[in-house]
Amino acid sequence: MKLTHLSAILLITIMSSSNIKAQDTTGFVPLFDGKTKNGWHTYGLNLSGQGWKVENGTLHLDPKAKKNDAGDLVTDKEYTNFHLKVDWKVAPGANSGILFHIKEDPAKYNQTYSTGPEMQVIDNAGHPDGKIIKHHAGDLYDLVSGSPEAVKPVGEWNTAEIISSGESLVFILNGVKIVTTTQFDENWKGLIAGSKFAKWEGFGTFRTGKISLQDHGNEVWFRNILIKEL
Repeated sequence: MKLTHLSAILLITIMSSSNIKAQDTTGFVPLFDGKTKNGWHTYGLNLSGQGWKVENGTLHLDPKAKKNDAGDLVTDKEYTNFHLKVDWKVAPGANSGILFHIKEDPAKYNQTYSTGPEMQVIDNAGHPDGKIIKHHAGDLYDLVSGSPEAVKPVGEWNTAEIISSGESLVFILNGVKIVTTTQFDENWKGLIAGSKFAKWEGFGTFRTGKISLQDHGNEVWFRNILIKEL
């Protein structure tokens, strides 16, 4: 994929502010320019919630600033096969997530997680969900436990990667491959059948969809959001 002039400028800006090495971003384009919420909106709405603030090159969910327009941010664009990179950190006791392959049809699916699988973002020690199997940071939420544990202490930045290519799905956290599975096949159907999503029509069935940063009501930050279409 050839980078546009604007994308190249944005990547240079992001790399200079966060010390990302050039070879780590080859072929990637930014989903977040570090200055605006352009390219994102609240699920089911044509705006982005006021709880999501752009601060110092981060997307910061501030629960105290949330109003009636709060909710999960989703990309304007849909993706099929991709390699996503994003840095995240949470406040003590916080819970969030990175979701993908979301079908944005609020009349039929009222939440991002109605259709989109999730890479868990959480304070394992400080949030009750972090003590549940398959709900730890980096897990394919409620479907596959990540191993080995690779999350950093709460308040520190983590680098998450989601690679979805055909039926292959890989999660990487802080450079450690922690989830490797298949999707859309019989194995995938079995994982869903054994999860809380077993009776959710449409969950995990869409090969193309939007990417989301979850508003779980807790304070969380995201930055350096990059994607490469495969």
